[in-house]
Amino acid sequence: MAISEDHVRTEPDADDRAAIAALPVNLTSAWRAQDAEAFAELFIDDGTMILPGLYRKGKDDIRAYMAQAFEGPYRGTRVTGDPLHLKMLNDDSAVLITQGGVLAPDETEVHPTREIRASWFVVRQGGQWKLAAYHNSPVNT
Repeated sequence: MAISEDHVRTEPDADDRAAIAALPVNLTSAWRAQDAEAFAELFIDDGTMILPGLYRKGKDDIRAYMAQAFEGPYRGTRVTGDPLHLKMLNDDSAVLITQGGVLAPDETEVHPTREIRASWFVVRQGGQWKLAAYHNSPVNT
């Protein structure tokens, strides 16, 4: 289904901008706490997460993956992501582009090999903004 230009609202109002901008902040907080449950709750029930070499669908799958990752390769790490662009598609959906990455326990800046850009497709569901789809890819390949 094509989205006609008549239905595109490119500028969010202040409330939507704040609520959508809170998603990366909440994701960062969940990661810092190594809380897979809080991380997964940012997604709609059948939300998707694509990372290099990885595809997860649904809160349960995302939660299980993150719980394992927080016990393994992501243990003690932090994540950062700064908004680059926000575009409303209509009153209840938007695309947010961020740049950031995973910080090792002793780092204050993302190492260039772990720097990513991410696309966040977000939807308003039950009055809250949630992630419908998240995808990231390396900035430097």
